[in-house]
Amino acid sequence: MTTSSREQPAAAPDPSPDSAPADGAPRGHARRWLILGVICLAQLTVLLDNTVLNVAIPSLTREMDASTADIQWMINAYSLVQSGLLLSAGNAADRYGRRKMLIVGLALFGAGSLAAGLAQSSGQLIAARAGMGVGGALLLTTTLAVVMQIFTPEEQPKAIGIWSAVNSLGFAAGPLVGGFMLNHFWWGSIFLINLPVAALALAAVAAYVPESRNRQGDRPDLVGAVLSTIGMTALVYAIISGPEHGWTSGTVVTSAGTAAVVLGVFAYWESRIPYPMLDPHFFRNRRFTGAVGGLVLITFGMGGALFLLTQYLQFVLGYGPLEAGLRTAPMALTVVALNFTGVGTKWSAKMGTPLSIAVGMGLMAAGLVSIATLTGHGYGGTLLGLVLIGAGTAIGSPVMAHAVMSSVPREKAGVGAGINGTLAEFGNGLGVAVLGAVLNARFAALVPVTAASLPAALAAAGSDRERAEITGAFSSGLETSLLVGSVAVLLGGLLAASLLRRADRADARAAQGRADA
Repeated sequence: MTTSSREQPAAAPDPSPDSAPADGAPRGHARRWLILGVICLAQLTVLLDNTVLNVAIPSLTREMDASTADIQWMINAYSLVQSGLLLSAGNAADRYGRRKMLIVGLALFGAGSLAAGLAQSSGQLIAARAGMGVGGALLLTTTLAVVMQIFTPEEQPKAIGIWSAVNSLGFAAGPLVGGFMLNHFWWGSIFLINLPVAALALAAVAAYVPESRNRQGDRPDLVGAVLSTIGMTALVYAIISGPEHGWTSGTVVTSAGTAAVVLGVFAYWESRIPYPMLDPHFFRNRRFTGAVGGLVLITFGMGGALFLLTQYLQFVLGYGPLEAGLRTAPMALTVVALNFTGVGTKWSAKMGTPLSIAVGMGLMAAGLVSIATLTGHGYGGTLLGLVLIGAGTAIGSPVMAHAVMSSVPREKAGVGAGINGTLAEFGNGLGVAVLGAVLNARFAALVPVTAASLPAALAAAGSDRERAEITGAFSSGLETSLLVGSVAVLLGGLLAASLLRRADRADARAAQGRADA
């Protein structure tokens, strides 16, 4: 596939160990499986921090006298900076070296973790979290980009399956690790625990990960980097601010308008320059558009639904953060079991990419329906749903990520990883916002308007009967939201499978045409 609308100079030979041999076929690095373990360790440091702070909110509120706005910025500073920089971080990794950016990312993340653990005020913690977001953006893009460099095309699905399993493990382990640390130490320990992991990963990356970069010599797209960062940051801020400020508030409208204008200018700029950071021609590839379109809808449904399920376990069933984390762990354990053993990859290989995505997303949708309809019958329905979601994730998510990455030229692997991460963050944030709005609308219709949030309504309840009615209203809203999420996941899977099947047929016709010629 062409990487630009203009002719580009051929890439100079890359002397790194992962370079292709003279026949042009990529070869795997001799230590590729050891390197995969190293970069998964680096990835785990970021993933743990995506969820670990949630369990520390009561401690931070009490010990720092933090306001609601302070807590929101402690959480959002990390995700906003990380989301806004993913594309630029991927581009920097391609241009300046993926190993080099991996080292820089680990160093920044470790320094930010140290500053966060020793913070004495809300402002210091917010600034430290923003610094961690910079390191996180570099790590999320470079880890997947390195996988695409060191493995052969035949081995990439299995490697991405393991990488995806680590993602799920990090998501599930965050609350568990945070809950354990808070039960034994002060709140700063949840950040300081990152230091030995980051130090070990840093030493291992320096020792084992080979350097690779795009040697085409194209000029850095500084304007594109600035525009994409501003546009994506404004867009993500609008999404996460909607539930708090209202979707028609000045804050949200201004942020969304800024995002629309800046991203529009970014798209125009990228189509006009000879060496764009994000080549618009990517979106002419059916395989690429099918994968990214499905990715947004899948993360929309899954991110929002699992966020709401965690609230249900804590607010309605009364579990603490550690207990709630343990009860959601079967989902991640299913992913880890299927992907680390290679079972998920074998199933996907037999079914092919389009069918794997359809089956995987169908299982995930069925899991959400199970949780929505069987929640009132005890934990059994939730457990069944989590296992189905885990099985669907193990089959579908690695195939989806590989479809995105394999649609992007190998020398642009960092940008491909940036696109994958950006759209996942976008879909996840949108899912939390929209499905949360669905739940809140249903909940507000069933409880007094003056107590439209669950904690406030429970605090104002005068009897056990009122509390039961309030939790019942929340459960009704949760059911509606989960069903909406299941529809989004199913539609995402069908959309991606359809477009990828068309791409396969087009590729087969093109190959037949070349053979006939």
